[in-house]
Amino acid sequence: GYYADRWKNLLNTMGSPIKTYFDTSDHDPFCMYNYLLDIITWNKSIRKGFIKVKITDYTGNTLESKMNSEASTFQQYKRVKILTGFYQDLDKISKISLTFSTKTLIGPKHKLRILQMRLKSLNNPER
Repeated sequence: GYYADRWKNLLNTMGSPIKTYFDTSDHDPFCMYNYLLDIITWNKSIRKGFIKVKITDYTGNTLESKMNSEASTFQQYKRVKILTGFYQDLDKISKISLTFSTKTLIGPKHKLRILQMRLKSLNNPER
């Protein structure tokens, strides 16, 4: 990350105009810990919805990601990458669970069948 008083100088050195989004938490130290969720599904029909990620460490501490505001589209054997954020960081993750939601109250409930999944810390890429 970049200190709030230095971000503008960094962007100005890149030349062309850049859109910048700052994602912060409302709890001290006000930072977000970002992960890239990379999944491949094997449902035959297209699914559209939202994924919430839960991570648990070896001592039993559990964190839940905030839900993305935009729905993702899942197609059979197509890779989908989703940026997800947590208000805290866990060092050694022992368990990852996903919750798929269409956010609709009426209609059938659908499952999202995962063929492959990878969760990578963007703050600590060596993990």
